Amino acid sequence: MRILTEAQIHRVYAVVGESFLDLLDALQRERSITFVSARHDSGAAFMAEAEGKLTEHPAVLLAGRGPNAANLAIGVSTAYQDESPMVVLLENPPQDPGPTSELPTADLTAMFEPISKWTGRAESPDEVPGLLVEALTRCREGRPGPTVVAVPADFWGVPFDSAKPVASVRPPATGALGRTAEAVAQLVDEARYPVVIVGGRARAARDELIAVADELALPVYNAFRRQDAFPENHARYAGHLGIGIPARQLDALERADLVLALGTQLDEVTTQSFRYPTPSQTLVLVGTGIEPARRGGLTFRVDSEVEPFLRELRNVASPRQRRASAANAAVHTFMTPPDTSGATRVHPADVIRAVRKLAPEDAIVTSDAGNFAQFMHRYWCFTAPRSQLGPSNAAMGYAVPAAVAAKLAEPRRTVIAMAGDGGALMTGQEIETAVRYRVPVTVLVFQNGLHGPLAVHQARKHGRLSGVTVPVTDFASWARGLGAAGYTVDDREELEPIIASALVRQRPCVIDIRTDPDVVTPDIRLTSLLGASRQQQGGQ
Repeated sequence: MRILTEAQIHRVYAVVGESFLDLLDALQRERSITFVSARHDSGAAFMAEAEGKLTEHPAVLLAGRGPNAANLAIGVSTAYQDESPMVVLLENPPQDPGPTSELPTADLTAMFEPISKWTGRAESPDEVPGLLVEALTRCREGRPGPTVVAVPADFWGVPFDSAKPVASVRPPATGALGRTAEAVAQLVDEARYPVVIVGGRARAARDELIAVADELALPVYNAFRRQDAFPENHARYAGHLGIGIPARQLDALERADLVLALGTQLDEVTTQSFRYPTPSQTLVLVGTGIEPARRGGLTFRVDSEVEPFLRELRNVASPRQRRASAANAAVHTFMTPPDTSGATRVHPADVIRAVRKLAPEDAIVTSDAGNFAQFMHRYWCFTAPRSQLGPSNAAMGYAVPAAVAAKLAEPRRTVIAMAGDGGALMTGQEIETAVRYRVPVTVLVFQNGLHGPLAVHQARKHGRLSGVTVPVTDFASWARGLGAAGYTVDDREELEPIIASALVRQRPCVIDIRTDPDVVTPDIRLTSLLGASRQQQGGQ
């Protein structure tokens, strides 16, 4: 427990299990650490991941043997892909099992090896403190991510009297950073159209990033679901490299001859199915522990945290005033919600417009995967730092548990979860966790009765739908049954007053918004897809 407190761990997430009763008892006596008891292991895992992503400081995740450990996989894999620090403590079978009526369960430690930075297994009680320190250190150094320690259940109650190891973060080597920055500055000076792509690990360098973009006249793209890395109302903002973005947002990236990728792994969505950077574009990858990109073009890798690199770059690069930012006006035009005054049903863009109008600028927005999220990505303007939490691996069920963790970590900020009807029913039971811990989050459920992405694929390929419709759920009554406030909106005129009421309530609120199922993305109508497909099939 002393190791956790001195490492400034603030929260431990878990579904309560008998395998770590001694640890729970110790946590009860430790005032500086809050134990958060979730309703499902996947919810607990998403909570721990969201706290690590938001604060860049790890939370601890506990799980018992077998099914409990297996249920963590979705949250741990999200932390691994999204570079979120996290420490996972798994129960292993007791070293001295004795007579027991428990069913045998497998040691699942090896299951986590492909989706974690490091795993360790305690073979004796004396090894537990050292392994815990190692996990706390490794989860933050280099490329952040989850670390896993497996501990037999009967080790937690064993006294430990030896000298306690100390957790620390090993600083990255920076001796040659100045010379590296000079080389990159020369590339920038010689480039005609340099652009920047920033990821989540550039968020800590926000002020330096803005200064560099201004002084060097650099267009800046935000990586997929990292829209809070660079303010989207800034004149140098070039767009969000997400799903279904307008083609013109790629203009600056298309003509670029130099791409600076800062604190991002350049995943499939950010690179637009690995189209960018093209082989003719020079790529500079900046960040600790970032794997070199597999590509045909010239690539330079800078193993440094983003902020010190940008500081050095500012010192040596030549300011440039050419390349006016007028081209970005088109980007901001795309971010303006369309005129929906003629719509008879609630348009998803109406929801984003209403929440943007009523929520504080620094509100934290958590989101699930799904077509509804495209409206948030396009029409919500992220201007405040650390204001977006979303999984880049398309994990559904993320939004609600992530919102609970965000509000626990940032109690003074408004937290809004956005989920589709499918994702809301996967982990929405964590609304009860929010009620129990008095965490007033606002959950918006975009309910259109469809698994939207699959409906789009089916409409294009087959001209009909199969297995993608879901019945309407009364989310308002469901929320009230969990102890939260519940509202239903099926008229666009009701949006603003109900959202305004929910945002000032000091209790969790769920707003069930019945959106038009025909409006599947900002640019696509389902009936148009079905009609075009049928017409094509009829002409064959």
